[in-house]
Amino acid sequence: MKHPNTLVALLAALITGSALAHHSAAMFDAAKEVTLAGTVKEFQWMSPHCWIQLLVPNPAQPSAAPVEWGIEMDNPLGLSRHGWKPGSLKPGDKIVVKARPLRDGSPGGQVVSVTTADGKPIGDTAEVTR
Repeated sequence: MKHPNTLVALLAALITGSALAHHSAAMFDAAKEVTLAGTVKEFQWMSPHCWIQLLVPNPAQPSAAPVEWGIEMDNPLGLSRHGWKPGSLKPGDKIVVKARPLRDGSPGGQVVSVTTADGKPIGDTAEVTR
């Protein structure tokens, strides 16, 4: 190869570019926090971010269908460093999630902490956001 340094520089630029293209947390309202008590529909252990799909009933309308919230978390490696595993949450688990809500008001947010319904922390949630 005639110019190996050029190839290395090009690859570094491509990797850096994709890292910079990662979305920001601007869609979440960092000044607000919601507490959601609900039932896990699905725990998605995947890159680039893990997700909790949480079914949250409306206490004012107990006969209405629960609202599904999408709660964004860190990536699997980041979560595993804080005690999370693919099986940390299972469908049907009753949990309480504290999250920064989406700015547009739709049912979603960025995780702050997760506990069991009786208050026991799941993993070390002090650092589960990106």
